[in-house]
Amino acid sequence: METPLRTISILILALAVSTPVCAFELSPEARASLARGEAHAEVSPDPAGATGGQVRGVIDIAASPDTVWAVLTDCASAARMITNLERCAVLSGDQKRGWDIREHITRKSLFFPRMRIVFRSDYEGRRRIRFRLVEGDLKAEEGEWRLQPLAGGAGTRVFYENRLAVDWVIPKALLRAGLRKDTPKALARLREACLEAG
Repeated sequence: METPLRTISILILALAVSTPVCAFELSPEARASLARGEAHAEVSPDPAGATGGQVRGVIDIAASPDTVWAVLTDCASAARMITNLERCAVLSGDQKRGWDIREHITRKSLFFPRMRIVFRSDYEGRRRIRFRLVEGDLKAEEGEWRLQPLAGGAGTRVFYENRLAVDWVIPKALLRAGLRKDTPKALARLREACLEAG
């Protein structure tokens, strides 16, 4: 059964990177996962001590950065990656002007209620996006996605970072474990969608 933990791990469906330099230093575990063709995620406690976590994820995709960008910024593709998503809508702004505000609404799951999350995305050169919570059912969310071209642009390394916090009554360790499990699955679904689009 899908849970909001999976939804939270990939709520932001925009992607970019300003330079070919990686967004964060890859751990030996991350490098090993990539070498096996797998997605990887690491989750640490929230730096502010809230119920939440600091998520870092990475995956290699055999598709161009433009293809990955197109999939991640298309609301119609959002439900492919967020399987309990009811609605994705651009409320204001315009990606071509460098920003937009989007709304995601997810279905109720076993543990959590139906959720509404509104976030602003700031796009930088079709390689990076910074995002932050505007309003909704999360306490905090802020991070970025980056794209690093691979193999002369034939492939893409996708980096994901997100600091999120919730007000729900849930053990912190359980939330982090859910994010650690579900983020790689979400990134793998992103790869599948990109390969089909390419």
